[in-house]
Formats: sequence, C-alpha cells, structure tokens
Amino acid sequence: MSHRLLEGKKGIVLGVANKRSIAWAIAKAAHEAGAALAFTFQGEKLKEKVEDLLKGLPAPCPLYPCDVTSDEDLALVAESLRKDLGTIDFLVHSVAFADRADLEGSFLNTSRKGYHLAQDVSSYSLTALARMAAPLMPSGGSIITLTYLGSERAVKNYNVMGVAKAALESSVRYLAVDLGPRQIRVNALSAGPINTLAARGISGFTEILDVVAQRSPLQRNVEVEEVAHAAIFLLSPLSSGITGEVLYVDAGYHIVGI
Repeated sequence: MSHRLLEGKKGIVLGVANKRSIAWAIAKAAHEAGAALAFTFQGEKLKEKVEDLLKGLPAPCPLYPCDVTSDEDLALVAESLRKDLGTIDFLVHSVAFADRADLEGSFLNTSRKGYHLAQDVSSYSLTALARMAAPLMPSGGSIITLTYLGSERAVKNYNVMGVAKAALESSVRYLAVDLGPRQIRVNALSAGPINTLAARGISGFTEILDVVAQRSPLQRNVEVEEVAHAAIFLLSPLSSGITGEVLYVDAGYHIVGI
C-alpha cells in the first residue's frame, strides 16, 4: 500500500484465523496504511495462532477474547477498546461459521439448529458488533464485512451459508440507514473464492476455484491482497460517500451469464 490512507486511524479486526485468512490480509494492509489495530480471538487454539501472527507487526496490538454469540463478550470488548484505544474509526467483520454437515449435500436437509447457528454467527453478529462499536465512533467511521456470491445465487454446497450471507447483505443496508446520521458507513466486500481455512470447509471448493478461473472476465481467481486493498478503500476517506453497498472483488465473475 503506497499511500498511508489510514494514518492516525484506529480499528478492530475480527475473524483472523491464520496467515491465509482474508481478515489477516486486511489487517496487514491496514497496518501498512498507518492504522493502529486491535484484534479478537475465540478459544485458546486460535489465540496462539493470532498471537504468533501479531509478533510480526512492529507495534503491539491489543488482543481480546470474543465469542460473537455472547453479548457479555461483546460488552467486554467494548470496555477494553475504550480503555486501550479510547475511540475507533473502523471495524472489520470477517466472521462466519456453519456446521460442516450443512455445507455439503442438500440445503433441504438443513437442521433448525444448524440454520440458527449459521445465522447467529455469520449474520446477526454484524448487527451486534455495529451496536457495540457505534458509541466508540463519535466522529463517524467505517464498518465492513465479508460476503460471497452464494448470497444471491445457489452455489453447490454453500447451502445455509448462502442464506446467512443474504441476511448479512440485507443487514448491511439496514445498518447503513440507521448509522448514516452518525456518519458511520457500512459496506460489504463480496470476495471471489480464496483458498482459506473457512473455504476449505465447503465440499467441492476446488471445483469452484476452477470454474471461476475459467469463466471470469479476468480468467483467474482473485488474490487475497486484492480483497485487502479494496477493504482499505472502504475503510479510508476515499470512500466517504459510499455506504450500504456490496463491492465485488471476484475478477468479474459475478457479471457473467451463460
């Protein structure tokens, strides 16, 4: 990132799992753009992985435990952010989860429990986090989330996650309206398929990669750094007039018909 578009800005990144995750690519780009960052983790196993990644950043970054399905955890994160950073300028939501059994076979067989879990973690968490973060953005700010084309098209084996992403994108629009008067913008990045830990949980994922590379206008898959650069645009003042949008970073695949 040649320009320090986030110089003097502070933000929190949720959803870093390992060095290949989109959230980590965004975090690295935000750091290079001049931002001070805080992070969250869920569970001791992920804590160790995130801590190892943060050792590669020159400045120390606060790291908080957070289960996005727990209002108590979100309240503690807000309290910690207020103590450590005072205010924040942006929030990156890269959190999604569904039972492995619901990411293969027929959507028709989705259990009630599995449906609720996917919606709670992958969709409602954005609303809960926006409500938590808004008081920490007295001068306005930017909230971004990650989505995928399976929100509007039936993608084989994406199943319940596609329905959750559809709800997530609708939430972006409603949150943009609610938070607009506070000058807080809410947008989504719809990334093309990227070989992350989460993506590998989808049955037949490598086939999706092959199809996109063959049929997208750029005739390739998107790189995680390209998604991160788009994220910096949405977090920075360059996108000050944009809210409630879904920005596709998928080598153009979403525009292609037969």
